[in-house]
Amino acid sequence: MSTVVQPPTLPGTPDHPVAPPPGKKQSTGIAAILEEIAAVLLMTFRAARMSVVPPFSWKGEFIEQTVLVIKRCFFPVVISTTFFGFGAPGLQGGNLVNVFGTVDRLGAFFVMASVREFAPWINGMVVAGVAGTAICADLGARKVREELDALAVLGTDLVKVLIVPRFIALGVMTVIFNYWNTAISLVGQLIANMTVWQESAAGYVSTFSSNFTIAEVVFNTLKVLTFGFIIAVVCCYKGMNAKGGAAGVGRAVNQAVVVAFCAVYVYNYLLNSLLLGAFPETSTLR
Repeated sequence: MSTVVQPPTLPGTPDHPVAPPPGKKQSTGIAAILEEIAAVLLMTFRAARMSVVPPFSWKGEFIEQTVLVIKRCFFPVVISTTFFGFGAPGLQGGNLVNVFGTVDRLGAFFVMASVREFAPWINGMVVAGVAGTAICADLGARKVREELDALAVLGTDLVKVLIVPRFIALGVMTVIFNYWNTAISLVGQLIANMTVWQESAAGYVSTFSSNFTIAEVVFNTLKVLTFGFIIAVVCCYKGMNAKGGAAGVGRAVNQAVVVAFCAVYVYNYLLNSLLLGAFPETSTLR
């Protein structure tokens, strides 16, 4: 009777798993999440410090990353802001105030809807979903190809060379895009105000200006500036810690987008609470 010879199992298969390397035991669960949060915070502080410490060897990479962010995000930002501005605050918001018979106060409502909430939120989502994923995929691909390890062996400061230019580029461009976003959304809402609700442009501008304050501008700028920093650090961290080949890079990109979105939501809520607590007059429509 002939015997069946089983082929030898290879390391890494379910029948013959690879033993974990000796050394520090990898954390799981809540401990792993806390370790990642601490690592991201440390990377943020180091990137902020290296941004102002000479030599400023990152200027060329900063310009290149800024151009790439403009190419990737400009049209998505314009399209998203225009249609959301016309549809969400313009039509739905107008329909809400129309129930109370105060359509003439739409300009005041748009200060809260667009300047404080809508334009910064769209800005952060588009930058995270377009530029952030591109940054994470780029660094993740370099990581799995061991290019980052080679640069580290050569004595290159990866934070100074790779993270700082992306950190500053996203911070600067989110602020610039935000002003552009706000202007576009206000135009879209003005069109809805005039064409759908038959209100005058003068009434819109008058009620808008009566509620628009310097506090709104300051908090709006601070909010989107920090949005850019959060997105840059999260995407850089996930990309530079990707592992597992092409599939690992894909997982890192997905994780970076989800974490960046959640961080933007939480920070947006905290900063809005601070604005309303410090300036209570911004919570009322005048």
